[in-house]
This record gives sequence, C-alpha cells and structure tokens, in this order.
Amino acid sequence: MIEIAQDFKDLRVYKNARSLAIDIFTLTKAFPTEEKYSLVDQIRRSSRSICANLAEAWRKRRYRAAFVSKLSDAEAEACETQVWIDFSVCCGYLDSTKAVILDDQCRHILAQISIMIKNADSWTRPDP
Repeated sequence: MIEIAQDFKDLRVYKNARSLAIDIFTLTKAFPTEEKYSLVDQIRRSSRSICANLAEAWRKRRYRAAFVSKLSDAEAEACETQVWIDFSVCCGYLDSTKAVILDDQCRHILAQISIMIKNADSWTRPDP
C-alpha cells in the first residue's frame, strides 16, 4: 500500500530510521572513549546515512533509476549498521538484548525499503 506523504519526513520508513539513529546515538554515549573516533563514529554515521539516503531518494522520484539507486544506498547503510551492531556486541559494548532490538529495527527498515524498491513505479512521478 502506498502511503500519502507530502515530504520525506512523513514516510514511516524515515521515521523508523530516525528512531534507530537516535537509539544508536543514545546507546553509544556509553561506549569507551577510545571508540569515539572509530566504532562510535561508524555506527552513528551509517545509521544517520539511512535517513539521508531516504531523503535523497524522495527528491529523486522523478527519475526511477535514481530513486531506486538512493533506496539501494539506504539499504546498504542499514546493513552496515547491522555489522557495527554485531561488532558492538562482540567487543562487549552493547548487550545482546539491546542489539537484538536494534537489529530488528534494521530488518524492519530493510523490509520497508525493499517494498519501496519493488513498487518504485508507484513512488516515482514524472514532472508535470
């Protein structure tokens, strides 16, 4: 089902991605300071990049290929975020319960993006 949105901020997938990025920002505040410019920076960047790529995709709806490309970039960033979540658990910075919740958020976002890609023709629109 296609949702009615006036702006990328109205999209459920964007709201979910923003929530994920905020959750990650909050949780990584407790990570060790030696990870500030490595793991913390990477996981924060990839989670925020999901949102940025969704916003860019929204603005590229006139061009199906560009729209799908940006959504594909958002998917890649969501998967990268899953990798950093996994590393955070392996390094002992994030407990597995919180990691499962974050990973589930990523999986849900990935499913939403996949549906958008599958239905790209419904989302794209030529200039009037």
